[in-house]
Amino acid sequence: MNEYLTIQKQARAEYEIQKSLFIAYTAAVSTEFAAQEFIQHIKKKHFDATHNCSAYTLGFHDDIQKADDDGEPSGTAGRPILDVLRKKSIKNAVIVVTRYFGGIKLGAGGLTRAYGKSAILGLQAAGLITKVRYDRFTVSLDYTYQGGLENQLINHHFILRERIFTDRVSFTVLARHDCQEEFIQLMNEQTNGTGQIKACGEEYVDEIPAETN
Repeated sequence: MNEYLTIQKQARAEYEIQKSLFIAYTAAVSTEFAAQEFIQHIKKKHFDATHNCSAYTLGFHDDIQKADDDGEPSGTAGRPILDVLRKKSIKNAVIVVTRYFGGIKLGAGGLTRAYGKSAILGLQAAGLITKVRYDRFTVSLDYTYQGGLENQLINHHFILRERIFTDRVSFTVLARHDCQEEFIQLMNEQTNGTGQIKACGEEYVDEIPAETN
């Protein structure tokens, strides 16, 4: 996958209906351990709450999807939270919705709507970001070509990192996955074919803030 949508920052949002208070917490996570750790943190924070319901999705292809009603009627809490994540195609994210019961029952439909609404408000507070796949390269070249190459790379929106100076200059370059050929061609042109390039993995970079409505 060359890009995916996820939560931009941890956030908190409140929603009140029929005297019940719903508090949504959101976070970006990369592992199931991190998702469970976040859920347990909220449960400890709100140990006195009536319920702490949650859902998370992990993996570029939604390899792991879990929802927990935490004592609410089956399918009325965790599932609507998860449905919000799935509907917006959000990856690697967890939402916990804490409920303090206000004494008036909402019914199955009311609960489903309340938990779904709370999850949406949590995402709006957190904001969304598109993570774009970049391939990582180390390059080595003669000092003669350093200035010209760096200027060209920056002008073409490649990302430069970690310069090392020895008998040659080396640095790390991040290139969008769909711009590999452009990067290699630019490198060869700017160093007259004398530059050395080595692929060394990939990473996902924050790029485009997304609407949460």
